Amino acid sequence: MKSFKDKVAAITGAGSGIGRALALQLAREGARLALSDINLATVEETAAQVKALGVRVTTSKLDVADRRAVYGWADAVVKDHGSVNLIFNNAGVAVGSTIEGVSYEDFEWIMGINFWGVVYGTKAFLPLLRASGEGHVINISSIFGILAVPGNGTYNAAKFAVRGFTEALRQELDLVGGAVSATCVHPGGIKTNIARDSRFSDNLNGFLVKDEKSGKENFEKMFVTTAAQAASTILRAVKKNQRRVLVGPDAHAMDLIVRLLPTGYQRANTFFAKRNLR
Repeated sequence: MKSFKDKVAAITGAGSGIGRALALQLAREGARLALSDINLATVEETAAQVKALGVRVTTSKLDVADRRAVYGWADAVVKDHGSVNLIFNNAGVAVGSTIEGVSYEDFEWIMGINFWGVVYGTKAFLPLLRASGEGHVINISSIFGILAVPGNGTYNAAKFAVRGFTEALRQELDLVGGAVSATCVHPGGIKTNIARDSRFSDNLNGFLVKDEKSGKENFEKMFVTTAAQAASTILRAVKKNQRRVLVGPDAHAMDLIVRLLPTGYQRANTFFAKRNLR
């Protein structure tokens, strides 16, 4: 897909962050947009900005962890726009907790959105993309789908799963042939609200961080890439039909560390985590 002009793009989590930035950049390139978010007010704010650019846009309140709702939204996108060419499975949340201390409720919550939301979005839209004659699935994993860190085991689990799911999907699409492809995206620290809005367990206090406030603030200090920069990188990767895209200099650095020290990076993580609490 060398151009997004007159294409129809569906984006989850479009109320803020990377989702909003993708919507704005796609609109500037002439795409029509179907935007969804769990927060209707914020996705309508995105839509207002998109409409100012003169493109057609529809909005929906959507819980991506609800399979029936995702399939219903996919059908509505085609009904409203006539077809759909791109699905950006972007919606995501975070949980800060140890594996031992995490509640099953929080674990199921993050997997429902970060993993099952990607699965539902992919499977609901795939036949619709194929019917359009030209389509692309873009699934947002994370650099934490390549590198694991203590205190984020549930997030790691979801994002590693997205990576494996999408890489297998891409190979299957290559085997089938045709005009539908897939890309797995691994952002590093992006300047969004994900840390601020994350669920945070007290079991990290005194273990990895001093307290919730300082822990989130310190994590946000590592956010080095803007959402707009991330969106530009992702859209370039789609045009090039890349299998994997790393977003941000920190993502490239951490990917290299894992390649050079596939198990040694874990010892480095624990060393710096202990030193951070001194």
